[in-house]
Amino acid sequence: MDKALSGVRILDMTHVQSGPSCTQMLAWLGADVIKVELPGRGDITRGQLRDVPGVDSLYFAMLNCNKRSITLNIKSAKGKRILDEMIKRADVLAENFGPGALDREGFTWERIRELNPRIIFASIKGFGAGPFEDCKAYEDDRTGDGRLDEYHRF
Repeated sequence: MDKALSGVRILDMTHVQSGPSCTQMLAWLGADVIKVELPGRGDITRGQLRDVPGVDSLYFAMLNCNKRSITLNIKSAKGKRILDEMIKRADVLAENFGPGALDREGFTWERIRELNPRIIFASIKGFGAGPFEDCKAYEDDRTGDGRLDEYHRF
């Protein structure tokens, strides 16, 4: 029995919670979701709240089950070429990077649309148009000192 989104391919360039929960729902509805992760680390939630050492966390598994996964370095020329080909074959590209992250790698909306004019671009951000639209909505505390950067002090 076909599901509502059978035959739809989602390029999932999301991480942590907002994006993965969105693309997970699409996968449960039958979409072919391909999660793109950083080489050597993957989605940071693979190691967060880990119950068993050396195993993906339950948190990661709950938000990313029913997806396929690939690691890809989009900062390299080869990675950019591979992403170009993946965009050409996708129906939807979902991302939740900080503002401008894909643009800085050369994947502006204009470039994405040039590669695939029929693609749906789902960009999940913490803030809409207004004074905070260029601010990050989430940043894990990588330093461990509990301090937040300037975007978080409002």
